[in-house]
Amino acid sequence: MIISMTSSMTKKALWLAPLSAAMLMLAGCNNSSTPTESTETAAATDTPLNIKIATESSYKPFSYTDADGKLIGYEIELVDALCAQMKAKCEVISQDWDGLIPGLNAQKFDAAIAGMSITPERKEVVEFSEPYFHSGIILIGKKGDDVSVDALKGQPIASQRSTVASQYLQDKHADADIKLYDTQDNAYLDLTSGRVRAMMSDKVTGIDWLKTEAGKDYEVKGQEISTNDDAMGIAFRKGDPLVAKFNKALAELKDNGTYDQITGSYFGTSSTTAAQKAVATSDIKEVVVMDKASVDADTAIAKEEQATAN
Repeated sequence: MIISMTSSMTKKALWLAPLSAAMLMLAGCNNSSTPTESTETAAATDTPLNIKIATESSYKPFSYTDADGKLIGYEIELVDALCAQMKAKCEVISQDWDGLIPGLNAQKFDAAIAGMSITPERKEVVEFSEPYFHSGIILIGKKGDDVSVDALKGQPIASQRSTVASQYLQDKHADADIKLYDTQDNAYLDLTSGRVRAMMSDKVTGIDWLKTEAGKDYEVKGQEISTNDDAMGIAFRKGDPLVAKFNKALAELKDNGTYDQITGSYFGTSSTTAAQKAVATSDIKEVVVMDKASVDADTAIAKEEQATAN
């Protein structure tokens, strides 16, 4: 009987041994999975962000192309600095203005920067970063022409579609013959060809164009118009955590002087606060919007505006 019990116990032990070994192996696998997941998470955290950013490349001096087709301009330099600050890998692509917000929400790219004003209508469909610039709008017409903001009824007036300038025309001067264009450049072409009498545009882009050969016979009519939509921001999809990352990077660039260096090199003013104060004066002469080689041109424009005002 004893021998029988011993034999039975021995058989049971032999049967349990493989099961115990299997359980130990499973336990070992389960224990090893935790550090593997942590390593993968850490690796994912250390991997640089890959961000695709869209811009509209005919909006000088914010973003445009050089003779070789390379994207350049204030916003391009600012994006480069922001991405370097975040240690992110960024690709900047050109996109038609009308396709920026639809393309963003269709996930064709991750952000859009194109002199886009932060308006209530846009905030309903996208989320914006903190402002990186402020700018009003102006009316541009031929020198010697008495066209003015106060008398646009029935007049053919150009503007780029879906901008603050075009919205202002539609809201305040619906009785004008408003001509809308897909790009700022096409609006300039119709202005110089005489197909429109004047053009309403963003202040900075308009002043920049006046410095060119094409704009030499044109001038600002009246004073700068300040709206409630003067602030420009980078657009993102709603709820995207990239908003916080870009805001942090922008704040850091302002703290370390990089933002002032980039902004000052294009506009002669080193902060959005300074730009906003300039807008509040409602006097185009007070807004310094010059590049490094255009002091004389800006002085001439200011004198012409003073003469017009008088």
